[in-house]
Amino acid sequence: MSNVFIAFQANEESRPVVEAIMADNPNATAVESPGMVKIDAPGHLTIRRESIEERTGSRYDLQQLHINLITLSGHIDEDDDQLTLSWKH
Repeated sequence: MSNVFIAFQANEESRPVVEAIMADNPNATAVESPGMVKIDAPGHLTIRRESIEERTGSRYDLQQLHINLITLSGHIDEDDDQLTLSWKH
């Protein structure tokens, strides 16, 4: 199974997003580099709006991810509530 990944700028805006991803995807691993956090996951990874809102305490539009997004790998399936990266077979 190939990994999917997503990488964000390492800053205060990305911190709750990364925390939410790690909480919702127990098989994911985060690697911090200077200025960047890359999250790898085997097969698929889901980002949930609700999980981010729990950490920020305010409404979050998943389109805000793109402000701090550096790169990603995998097929994207998204709606207003979640964004999933996966490798479809």
